[in-house]
Amino acid sequence: MIEEPGPDPHAFARLLCDWCLEARAGQQVLVVMAPPALPLAKALNVALLERGAWPLMRPAPETFAEDFYRHARPEQLDDFPPLELAEAQGADALIRIDAPINTRGLAGVDPALLARAARARQPVQEARLDLRWCGTLWPTPALAQQAGMSERDYAALVRRALFLERPDAIAAWRELSARQRELVSLLAQGREIRIEADGTDLRLRVDGRRWINSDGKRNMPSGEVFTGPHEDSAQGTIRFGVPSSPRGVEVNDVELRFERGQVVSARAGRGQAYLEAALATDNGARFLGELGIGTNAGIDRATGSILLDEKIAGTVHLALGRSYPETGGENVSALHWDLICDLRTGGRLSVDGQTLNENGHFVQ
Repeated sequence: MIEEPGPDPHAFARLLCDWCLEARAGQQVLVVMAPPALPLAKALNVALLERGAWPLMRPAPETFAEDFYRHARPEQLDDFPPLELAEAQGADALIRIDAPINTRGLAGVDPALLARAARARQPVQEARLDLRWCGTLWPTPALAQQAGMSERDYAALVRRALFLERPDAIAAWRELSARQRELVSLLAQGREIRIEADGTDLRLRVDGRRWINSDGKRNMPSGEVFTGPHEDSAQGTIRFGVPSSPRGVEVNDVELRFERGQVVSARAGRGQAYLEAALATDNGARFLGELGIGTNAGIDRATGSILLDEKIAGTVHLALGRSYPETGGENVSALHWDLICDLRTGGRLSVDGQTLNENGHFVQ
């Protein structure tokens, strides 16, 4: 029998329950999923029930989002349904499973409307972030096409990224967690981070901030360490060569120049309107909320999915907008947009003048 290349939904569900959420009896778990993720959603429903948790399954077809932006009244763009907030506040955990049938479904929506609705929905987003949460994806033909891969090869990449091709996926995530713990200990001693690459020379201060070991307890797949840089510290220029598709809008070849922490000029080879609208979201959108370093060797190429691409071993990413408070970051924004810089083709990451990663390889 030929082994299927993609993730086994039952093994995937066990990983989500036992590693990501540590699901327990009595917990109320919101499961927001796109319909193509039904194989995983069904397995997850069973796995949660077997652990005594309450699965609250919430199908979210992507066409509903497009309809919202095209037909909502102005007062609906500037508000949110109270029941949605109450549900987020009453739940114990949240899993979101992305599985798009069209990765460009919102490409025709005015970026200003996306930013406007994000501002209005910020209380719901904050309530969800207060939960034990995990974001993940299920391979679809649209995601494979976005990545420039066959469906079979893309499904195999997702399986490797989740470590589900290994005999014991949870043991593999424990090993990654231990390696990242050592990296966090090293970074915690540093004051200044410098990123150098093609079109890039950027300095950031991180002293006094906490580095987080992102080992799959939230995003799955994961594989990064991250912190919140000092809000006024970013100085210099950075070019993000890895394409990004926030909310289904293609954005690539982004170059940002920072002075005293703030974006003072911004250019995109494609998606300039979205970039400008994102930066205009609110007062915090022009400042950085996150600096992350990817470590997942199971992801060896850019796919167009931020969830995967920001974890690529040998990359760094910066997020415009909201900080994660657990890092000590203080930036507040309705925006949190990760942009990825690839060091594997001639880049360097240094801490207080000492090289940490060169050409995508850790040297310490």
